[in-house]
Amino acid sequence: MICFLEKGINTEGLQIVKDGKTFFWSGKYHLDMNTRDTLDTQLNVLETFDPVVPNSYQDCDYLMLGNLTPAVQLSVIERLQNKPKLIVLDTMNFWMEIALDDLKKVIKKIDVLTINDEEARLLTGESSLVKASKQILTMGPKTLIIKKGEHGALLFQEDKIFHAPALPLEEVFDPTGAGDTFAGGFIGYLAAANDHSWETMKKAIIVGSALASFTVEKFGIERLEEINLSDIKNRVNEFSKLSSFKFEDQDLDFIS
Repeated sequence: MICFLEKGINTEGLQIVKDGKTFFWSGKYHLDMNTRDTLDTQLNVLETFDPVVPNSYQDCDYLMLGNLTPAVQLSVIERLQNKPKLIVLDTMNFWMEIALDDLKKVIKKIDVLTINDEEARLLTGESSLVKASKQILTMGPKTLIIKKGEHGALLFQEDKIFHAPALPLEEVFDPTGAGDTFAGGFIGYLAAANDHSWETMKKAIIVGSALASFTVEKFGIERLEEINLSDIKNRVNEFSKLSSFKFEDQDLDFIS
């Protein structure tokens, strides 16, 4: 709690359950560190969590709904007196398997959905991510982000598609939490810019990807505690170099 306050983080909405057990997840990652098998999921205090939205949160412009029970996510939206400019929702296969109806209800009320490629296929039954994106965009959100781990992320909106590369890392220590870091970086950039246009969203995806690339380098949030703004700027520049090139018409003239 103290370290949150030192960072200027508002903890007014934080609930502490005495003698309660925190959420627990364990899994086994495959050799590529991209696919995983869930071994155990324990909701614990989240099973009965009833969010209280403080008055100071009522005027939020950008709302990030973290990966929680869909019913809880929906209750937060309903308890806000003023509709935010943008609502982003993160979810996972666990909720698709046990609470699909509730998940579809909350998806109808959001602007941006962020899931991984496996979850996009599970939600739609489509193997093609392009086909899956078209189906998901009819469910409510105007924008879809499909995370592809070491292969980057895809941003879909109407007939527009943007691919954000992933930074090739020499070693991935622990990918757990990378998706959460990505989502936080994404919504944080949009809120700081106070803009959610297509061009700004593309930049936000790069920032989210850059932050997530730090997360996987150590266990938990250890690596994030070490970095500063200069580190983040340098990492974003590394991402830019991955896909920055100029191609002129004459570069194809020799092809017959």
